[in-house]
Amino acid sequence: MDTEALILQAAEREFMSKGFIGARTTSIAQAAGVTHAMFHYYFRTKEKLFDKIIAEKISLLKEAVMGPIGEMDSSLDEILRNIINNHMEFIAANPDLPRFLTGEIFCNPERMAVFIDNIYKLAPLFIAALQNKIDSEAAKGLCRRVDAKMLMLDIISLNVFAYMAAPAVNAALDDCMVDAESFKEMRKRDNYDTIMRKLRP
Repeated sequence: MDTEALILQAAEREFMSKGFIGARTTSIAQAAGVTHAMFHYYFRTKEKLFDKIIAEKISLLKEAVMGPIGEMDSSLDEILRNIINNHMEFIAANPDLPRFLTGEIFCNPERMAVFIDNIYKLAPLFIAALQNKIDSEAAKGLCRRVDAKMLMLDIISLNVFAYMAAPAVNAALDDCMVDAESFKEMRKRDNYDTIMRKLRP
């Protein structure tokens, strides 16, 4: 792994565990195995490093969620299954991200302006495409006509909550998340079934 990638990896761990304000460039450099001067050679400021990590997460999230919407020839059933699966894979690969983003949005909104702006730009196009697909299938009697915004809120809530509250979920539900792969696959199936029950005519 090259030096820049090592710094990014160390920085992501530092930001996720301590937030933007609590993160220290000296700690990031030490965890990456580089000098502080080398850190500044690659990333001149903590702000630029933070922005790069957030931009990468936005790009991955867009790819995960928007991809299935581009497959408009597929049935709504397949599109929703792919959205749920892709989003769950993204969350499972970044389990600390939901807690981190929630904290930063409330505690450090000025630093999160880029993230919020990108989501704002992404959401209307995504919701419009999904609403068109729902309306088309509802007109054929294949599903109920539901609000795409509320449907996506359901999917996000179902996928994200367990990871946001993982310590409490594990304590209350007999360490159900300890086997991460089994838990992820079970949640994919259960969340898909829950969403499809809402849509059945």
